[in-house]
Amino acid sequence: MSDVEDVATDWRKLDRRTVLATALVMAGVAGGAALPVTLGLAGGMPLWQALGWVLAGALLLISVGTGADYVRWRRTRYRIGPERAELHTGLLLVKRRSLARERIRSVDLAANPLLRILGLVKVRIGTGEQSAGGESTLELDPVSKAEGERLRTELLARLTAAAPGIHQEGVLGALDPSWIRYAPVSFVAPLLGGAAAGGVMQVSEWFGAQGEVIDWVGDRFQDTPVVWTVAALVLAAVVAGAVGALGLWIEMWWNYRLEREPGGTLRVRRGLFTARSISIEERRLRGVELVEPLGVRLFGAARVDAIATGLVDDSDDKHADLKALLPPAPRAVANELAARVLREPVAPTGSVSLTAHPRAARTRRLRWALTAVLLPVSVLAALGAWLTPVLLYVAGACAVVALPVAVALALDAYRSLGHGISGDYLVARSGTIRRATVALQRGGVIGWTVRQSWFQRRAGVLTLTATTAAGAGAYSVYDAGEGEGLVFGAEAVPGVLEPFLVRGGGGG
Repeated sequence: MSDVEDVATDWRKLDRRTVLATALVMAGVAGGAALPVTLGLAGGMPLWQALGWVLAGALLLISVGTGADYVRWRRTRYRIGPERAELHTGLLLVKRRSLARERIRSVDLAANPLLRILGLVKVRIGTGEQSAGGESTLELDPVSKAEGERLRTELLARLTAAAPGIHQEGVLGALDPSWIRYAPVSFVAPLLGGAAAGGVMQVSEWFGAQGEVIDWVGDRFQDTPVVWTVAALVLAAVVAGAVGALGLWIEMWWNYRLEREPGGTLRVRRGLFTARSISIEERRLRGVELVEPLGVRLFGAARVDAIATGLVDDSDDKHADLKALLPPAPRAVANELAARVLREPVAPTGSVSLTAHPRAARTRRLRWALTAVLLPVSVLAALGAWLTPVLLYVAGACAVVALPVAVALALDAYRSLGHGISGDYLVARSGTIRRATVALQRGGVIGWTVRQSWFQRRAGVLTLTATTAAGAGAYSVYDAGEGEGLVFGAEAVPGVLEPFLVRGGGGG
């Protein structure tokens, strides 16, 4: 076969409907800008003339954007060979990139509402390695939905037999709409509330109306004490944040489904408007992490994240969250899903009785908490004694409110500490604002790091960190007893710490 025939046979183009999608997007942008621009121009010229200029500008914008995407479509081609996945694109600066197929770890599909209407998807083929300029990722934007599924199946196909154990193939988890009740108590809610307040002030500044907004709020609360005014504004921000959190949860997790496909691939599908499909090869899975943010934990819920190699996210999609296997759900449901994912009869994150850490670990956390509160309070008190008594009252109020909270969090952080061994997994738990229980395959640990500061030596504790090629790369057992922590490391991963241990008795 000649080179020309080879190219014609093997190389493929992106879907030609990408040009239509770009034209529609540019039309939307032009339409959104048309009204304010028209109103602005109408102040200095007749309305018909302003409409003419706006229409001409809109047509120019749509033409340039669509033309540029047409050139991109014409100059982009890809092929999946026996050994490499290749992508060629560019006009003046031609880029030729390829990935060895044995290095490919993920083939993820995403489609925003417009792409879904047109039957298209964006395909991201990645090696899971962090690199500058996205050199570890090939992005095909867009191809048809059928072509995306074909690429995903072909690139993730494995000839190896399914891993032994229970829970073979099929659906592992599906959406329960009642889980939405955990959205308003997540950390996202207050962040969205603050963002909403900041957004109102920013937009009002753009239109030169920030003073009017402030005056309007002041008029509403002119006869209200300052404390109640602040409380009302905070409550409004919290309500706005809760509504935003509900909307974000629906967008991210609607239609959620976790499946195990033939050959050993976990597939997460989710999303209301923007549909996402994320694949994780089980042979890259090294464990799971049960994550319990404080607000969610108070309601008895947790989410499940995968600990796997090749899950580096270098995309611009802030909602991708490639490692998430389950949204916040009742803790029993989370543990059950973790067991199914790991092919275990019971989840290591919920079945093992963890070893408590020594009292010195509690003392250290109480000391940190008291320092974090008393240091700024002392500064305020000193400034109050020097400048104004008002700061003394502020310092006293902060101490009365913050000290009990800090002590409670410190005690909770101590109670959350624990470690243990459950079959093939080592388990470590820590945290209070974000409590995490890690179940990591013992065979996936490639080394231990033992850290002991001067204060830890005095307290007789140390921090033991398991190093792995998966997930965050390191998972720690904080402030374990010296002997207890070292023995745990030696038992969890035999042969790594033994050369550095000195055991008592028998002259050893």
